[in-house]
Amino acid sequence: MDNSSKLAYLDGKGLYYSFLAGARSLLDGQGELNKINVFPVPDADTGSNMASTIRTIIESISPASSYKQTADAIAAAALIGARGNSGVIFAQFLYGLSNETRDVEKISLQAFAESVNRSVQYMYEAVANPVEGTMLSVIRDWADYIYSNHSYFDDFKKLIASSMDAAHESLVATAQRMRQLTHVNVVDAGAKGFVLFLEGILEFIKTGNVRALRSLLESDPVVLPVGSDDHGSLTYRFCTEALIKGESLDKDKLREIVRGFGDSMVIAGSSKTLRLHIHTDDPQKLFEELRSFGTLIFQKADDMQKQYEIAHHRKWKIALVADSSCDLPQDLIDFYQIHLVPINLFFGENHYLDKVTIHPEQFYRMLDLEEHFPRSAQPNDKAFENLYSHLASHYDSIIAVHVVGKLSGTLHSSLMAAERISRETGKKISVFDSRNVSGGLGLTVLKIARSIEEGKEHDEIAAHIPQWVDKTRLLVSVRTLKYLVRGGRVTKMKGFLANLLHMHPIISFDKEGKIYMLEKTFTMKSNMQRVIQLAKDELSRQELDEYMILHAHCETDARWMADQMVEVTGRDPLAVMDISPVIGVHAGPGSLAVAFMVK
Repeated sequence: MDNSSKLAYLDGKGLYYSFLAGARSLLDGQGELNKINVFPVPDADTGSNMASTIRTIIESISPASSYKQTADAIAAAALIGARGNSGVIFAQFLYGLSNETRDVEKISLQAFAESVNRSVQYMYEAVANPVEGTMLSVIRDWADYIYSNHSYFDDFKKLIASSMDAAHESLVATAQRMRQLTHVNVVDAGAKGFVLFLEGILEFIKTGNVRALRSLLESDPVVLPVGSDDHGSLTYRFCTEALIKGESLDKDKLREIVRGFGDSMVIAGSSKTLRLHIHTDDPQKLFEELRSFGTLIFQKADDMQKQYEIAHHRKWKIALVADSSCDLPQDLIDFYQIHLVPINLFFGENHYLDKVTIHPEQFYRMLDLEEHFPRSAQPNDKAFENLYSHLASHYDSIIAVHVVGKLSGTLHSSLMAAERISRETGKKISVFDSRNVSGGLGLTVLKIARSIEEGKEHDEIAAHIPQWVDKTRLLVSVRTLKYLVRGGRVTKMKGFLANLLHMHPIISFDKEGKIYMLEKTFTMKSNMQRVIQLAKDELSRQELDEYMILHAHCETDARWMADQMVEVTGRDPLAVMDISPVIGVHAGPGSLAVAFMVK
């Protein structure tokens, strides 16, 4: 872009590089946005959410000569990548900008001003209860200025420069227009994010420095916040989002379905693709209700309570991360502030988050009723990058332990993300293969959590983890191999022979993390008894540290097994609990397990 000439029209490449410039400014300021995050909840993540939204757009679009084509690409990427309340509102504004633009190669000041003005209504219609003194107000005030004053200018550069006073004045006013902001004397974080975005655009159209923007595509640094202040408490626990696809989707109908589930509702998008954002305490029940509305191709449910606690009431200096195949009682997960990354579950095209938007009872009901057999999919690198970036801003270091690497790509995704975030933040992130699943992984994670509680240093704990992994055993009584076969964990021939001979295998993991058949029986009762005997034999030679009983929707049998283990060990189990749905996919209903760690 020639910064010396008048810019009477904006084409696709001009829009593309202007967007990159705004993105760079917002990414640089994300730490400060997290620090002043008060509304709608003080969970210190507005900057991270807006940055994540921006990153998705940057990674999805490329320069095109057509303004309309570029605007459409930005809007589509924003709808898919929108994260958090501010991210979804911003995405809806971009969608309005795209929808209100005619199919043109380049846009005039008048057409731009008209499209910006009409886009404001898209935001307000998306928000269930619009609150003034937020980014809604600032975007509206800025758009009003553009629309009311564009006729006085013949140059985009001068119009945008002149509009910045209106944006800044509106931003300053947010501190007085909303009680939550006035109380702590800060401006609205989402509104400031939008102003930062505008400032980046202005800087670019003044200088025309494309070279500096291209470096953004090669290096997207993680910016740590300055620190966050405690601005209040939470009303609901989960920041929940969904991307829904279908034909003739009705926003009003969706609004009625979700209205009673929480607050901060925003619905963005079109009749074919909608993005839902809401704060709720029951994401699992919410998504069960949404199944009949459309195809759930993406879900997110961030635990705002945990985000708030680590931002304002962090217990220890080392963060502990696992994935949702880790089975532990929820009270221990909450007490030790363990961060679980949910593994993805799919029934056909419908997407769920293990243990977050689908729980065992619902899972086994769907397993009986759904025509599609469920499949699991690892969290992608981005999910881990977002988490590690957030944790690195609050902890000195991070330890992560995951489901056996030979069965899932989760470990690899975590390792890739850890390497990048560690390199860019300077924070130590150690990732380990548990060579186990379910309660086996859970007991290893609990051992690490207790060591962190005792005040042990990162390197000392990391040095002991391989030993704790070796001392952990999982003995699984499998009712049928059908589900292991369908999940690809056992060959069809082995499954056929086991079914033909009415065999019930006992499986475990070897030292390399491979599944193997330990023994087999011909009745389920003898199988369960044999599991107890195998555990007794091993514990007769080694001292027990901790144990737990796991089951796949068969609590009565699990209670019997727990009673038997009490006789063997002389103590109650840590827990008797349902295995996570993502493990239930492969183990199948009726499976039982004893997980134990020795000293």
